[in-house]
Amino acid sequence: MVHEWALAEAIVKSVYELMADKPGRVEEVCVVIGELQNIEQDVLRWALVEISKGTELEGVEFKLEIEEAEFKCRTCGYEWNLSGTSLSEDEREAIHFIPEVVHSFLKCPNCGSPDFKVVRGRGVWIRYVRISRVNRDGS
Repeated sequence: MVHEWALAEAIVKSVYELMADKPGRVEEVCVVIGELQNIEQDVLRWALVEISKGTELEGVEFKLEIEEAEFKCRTCGYEWNLSGTSLSEDEREAIHFIPEVVHSFLKCPNCGSPDFKVVRGRGVWIRYVRISRVNRDGS
């Protein structure tokens, strides 16, 4: 939960930085979360709502999208995704805090090589911020 709270704080701060010189009110924020982050979406949503209370972002809709993790073997070129793997809860938790350790737990299902790259599914970023239009009279 601490991880999700810190992430929510960073998202809110980023929205404020993005919108600092833009007119209008923020209505919706779309956040993409890489599957390797293993974020508890309900906890993140709750933290976003709590952090936004009493601020200009109170009532904003935070949409969360999960980007599926995909890998590509550097040895044989095989591509696969995380859903086809069998990671334990402890391994998923380790990857949650440090996604780069995925290399310690996975190998290419085709050739067994531990030399692969993470093509997608790592990190967290804001896809878009939707704002309401401001009329000429300021409303």
